[in-house]
Formats: sequence, C-alpha cells, structure tokens
Amino acid sequence: MTGLRGYGAHAHEYRWLLPSVLLGDGSEGSRVRRSTRDWIVDIAMFLLACGITVMTLPDLQDEPEPLQLLEQVVGALSCVAVWLRRRWPVGFALVTTLFSSYLELSGGASVVGLFTVAVHRPFKVSGPVMLFALVTLVPYILLRSDTDLERSEAAAFALAILLTVFAWGVVVRARRQLVWSLRQRADSAAEEAKRLERERIAREMHDVLAHRISMLSLHAGALEFRPDAPAEEVAKAAGAIRTNAHLALQDLREVIGVLRHARPGGDDDPVPDRPQPTLADLPALVEECRHAGMDVRLDLRAGGEAPEGLGRNVYRIVQEALTNARKHAGGASVAVAVSGGQGEGLSAEVRNPVGVRHTPYIPGAGAGLIGLTERAELAGGRLEHGATAGGEFVVRAWLPWPMETTREDA
Repeated sequence: MTGLRGYGAHAHEYRWLLPSVLLGDGSEGSRVRRSTRDWIVDIAMFLLACGITVMTLPDLQDEPEPLQLLEQVVGALSCVAVWLRRRWPVGFALVTTLFSSYLELSGGASVVGLFTVAVHRPFKVSGPVMLFALVTLVPYILLRSDTDLERSEAAAFALAILLTVFAWGVVVRARRQLVWSLRQRADSAAEEAKRLERERIAREMHDVLAHRISMLSLHAGALEFRPDAPAEEVAKAAGAIRTNAHLALQDLREVIGVLRHARPGGDDDPVPDRPQPTLADLPALVEECRHAGMDVRLDLRAGGEAPEGLGRNVYRIVQEALTNARKHAGGASVAVAVSGGQGEGLSAEVRNPVGVRHTPYIPGAGAGLIGLTERAELAGGRLEHGATAGGEFVVRAWLPWPMETTREDA
C-alpha cells in the first residue's frame, strides 16, 4: 500500500509540465485553470499566428487600400482571438477558416484553430471542421492565384499544411487519451488493491475474534449456568476468560494498527504482518479448544511441511469450523481430519453432530462459512458444507499443494 499511496505524489511532482486536461477530471468540457505548460503553449501559438501574419504582409502591397485595411483589422483580431481558442475551439476554428477563404492575414490563426480542434475534440467533430477547411481552399486558390501553376503550387502547399497540422493534433489527442487511460487504470488498480486489503483484514479479524469471543461466551455461559461449580473450576473458567479477552484485545489492537497505517496520509513506513499461524499450529488450536471444554479429536496426516500460505488457510478453515461447532453444537464431540501432500493437495474435514447442544446458544453473524468459501476459492481450492444423512454437519475443504512451491506460494 505504501507504493500506491506514493503514486499521487510522483504523478504531480512535475505538475507544471502537464496540460490542464490531465490535471482535471478528464471530461471533455471540464473547465480547469491553465497550467504552466498551457501558458507556454498558448504564448507559442499566439506568436506563431502573429509570425505567419507578419510574413504575409508583403503580399498585400498590390492590393487596394480598403482591402489592406480590412486584412489588417481581421488579421489583428484573429491573432488576439487565439487566446480564446481553448474556450471555444470549434467556433474559433470555423470563423478564422471562413475568413481565410479569401483574406491572407487570418491564415495563421486558422491553422492554430484547426490544430486546437484536432487536439481538444473527437474526430466526429474535428473531421467536419477539417473538411470545411479543405472546402474553403477552393475560393482562396481561385481568387488569389493568377495562373494554373500558381494555383497548383498554392493548393499543394495549403493542403500539406492543413493535413500536417490536423494529423499532428490527432496524434497529440491520442497520446493524451492514452495517458488518461493509464492514469485511470492505475487509480482503479490502487482502489482494487485497497479493497482487497480491507477484505483480507476483515477476514482475519473475523477468523481471530470470532474464535476468541466464542471462547469467552462459552466459559461465561458455563459460569452462569453452574453457579454452584467447585471453586477450582470457577477459577479455571475465569482464567480462560481473562486469557482469551487479553488475546482478543491484542489481536484487535494489531488490526487497528494496520488500518491506521493504511489510511490516507498515514505513516509510510511498512507495517510488519502479525505472525500468522501455520499447519504446525493445529495441535495447539485443538488443545486450546479442549481446555475450553470441547471434545475434539485431531487426525493430522499431512505428508511433508506445507507452505506457509497453504498451512495458514487450512488453519483458518479448521478454526472457523471449530468456532461454528462451539456455537451450534456446544458440548458435542468434534472430529478434525487433515490429510494430503505435495501434488495431491491438502484436505481438511470437520464433523460434529447436528442438533446436539449442552451449552448456551452463542449468536453468530452468519458470515463465517461464506468467508471460508471465499478463502478456499481465492487459494484455488473448494469448500463444501452441509448436513449429512447420518445426522452430522460436515465442513470439507480441499486446497491445492503443487509439487514445487515458490516464495510467492508461501
């Protein structure tokens, strides 16, 4: 999560080099203040339009004075209007292109307008504008050229300019769309990673706290329903309650610590994961349940040392199944069987009688088996649960155990 939190900072480290459309929400009509890069580009476009206008002035020496005056006024206004090209790109391009169908000095602004439309509007809008610009070449060439050779040269030159500028604008727009899509993909990946991390923390919290709290409820219920129990048993139950309450609070503090570091603006230092249980911790889990008064039988026949990830998943599945048995069949005998090896996978099965209860009812959220199914599927395995014809409730899971395990599998 640390790398994902740093993405935004690095993405805007050179904010002044990005166009304003990449600093906003990416929508076509969104209004965003000009960035430093936009100001540089706008100044360059203004100077380009003015430069083309100044270069064209000598061609007006033989024109009548009224036409020269009209050319100068329209040319000056077109150059000034370049500063409005971002707000009204289509209108600016159409007006300047229409003027350039006969007037010389508005040609530079019309080229800038065509480029702006190609950058800021999709092809369904910029294409017709480009077609309109090609159509306006016809009266310009026919009225401004005296011979066929001049008309051919003018047509070739104007066509090359228009096609080059339009293609350049389309390429710039395509690149911006690519950058925006990559940015959206990175944001989606960051959100997905956060969601998966939250689900993982919630799953771990449920697996750990449900086990601890069910222990507390079991011992508290025993004290409630047996107030005349010997002092030794009362002390033993009270000690178990104190121990499980301490462990539950410790687990809760660790989870809250992870959430605090994962919040926006939190500490960027990596948070070490709490020690996770493995397959080797199953006997200790069963022994803890026995001390709580459960009748549990464990048959552990796993060939070889299971990878950490596989062993942790099996441990959590058995732990949740024992918690469910303690809630719904308290006091009944529970059989736990774990077997398998490399290549064949690891199977875990928990059985307990249905409808047998010798302890008070412990309420549950009903999400335990759903979480176990998701855990098994995420690990590439499967999980089945339900009552059998023999009057037992069975939770049966199978998880893959490849022949060669890598660090990632662990």
